[in-house]
Amino acid sequence: MNYASLIAVLLVGPTAIAQSQPECESWLDQQFNKLNSTETVRICEQFAGQVLLVVNTASQCGFTPQFEQLEAVYQDYKEQGFSVIGFPSNDFNQDRGSEENSAKVCYLDYGVTFPMLERTHIRGEKANPVFQHLAKQTGIQPKWNFYKYIIDRQGEVIAVFSSQTKPTDATMLNAIEKAL
Repeated sequence: MNYASLIAVLLVGPTAIAQSQPECESWLDQQFNKLNSTETVRICEQFAGQVLLVVNTASQCGFTPQFEQLEAVYQDYKEQGFSVIGFPSNDFNQDRGSEENSAKVCYLDYGVTFPMLERTHIRGEKANPVFQHLAKQTGIQPKWNFYKYIIDRQGEVIAVFSSQTKPTDATMLNAIEKAL
């Protein structure tokens, strides 16, 4: 390779690489603290181009055992560009107490390794921008804890599942597999 060709590759290469990165939807371009931590997560930076399962959680709910299945689904598909993102919320008065307590339930009691973010609102005017957009795009805001939204690699919601639908339900797994 001659000197001119090397310069051309160096000048054009980074542009081509940058253009190949998937664009992040503005509603996903958000920063949150990790649960019970000062460490932050920028959703676009960490999850760009991935299939996402966004779920509102609570540590004192009858559906809290779904953490086990959410973790199993995460482990099954994470190598294929999939992640679960948990948003603890006390909007239904079932995540009372400290974030430290919520973290204990997630990490110690259920062995969660997928990203859990800071406690936030997920309904109405106080909802964080992610859940505001999910409600606007789908017309469905969470009616209870453990509502699940499947988001494809382009940032479009392709499926919504209620608390009643277990994370390992065949319909949910089919939606994830189709998006992958």
